[in-house]
Amino acid sequence: MAVRVTGTDRGRTRVEVTDPDPRALPVLVHATATEESGRGLALLTALARSWGVEQGADRKTVWCELEGAAPSEERVEAVTSARSSR
Repeated sequence: MAVRVTGTDRGRTRVEVTDPDPRALPVLVHATATEESGRGLALLTALARSWGVEQGADRKTVWCELEGAAPSEERVEAVTSARSSR
């Protein structure tokens, strides 16, 4: 998984999260108060000016644009781990 934050020519901040599974597309769900997941796209919809998904043959990128310019371009490699079952 990789995270990239850049400024756009419209003065916004673009956040991109890329992972190696092009088939698992994000789906907006309505999580209940007791559920531990399912709020990511709801947050994007509430906070982002726009968002979308770009699919490649071997990866997908979920992106959003937020109001306000990014301070600088930066690329961060995220550490991933398997989720534990509860």
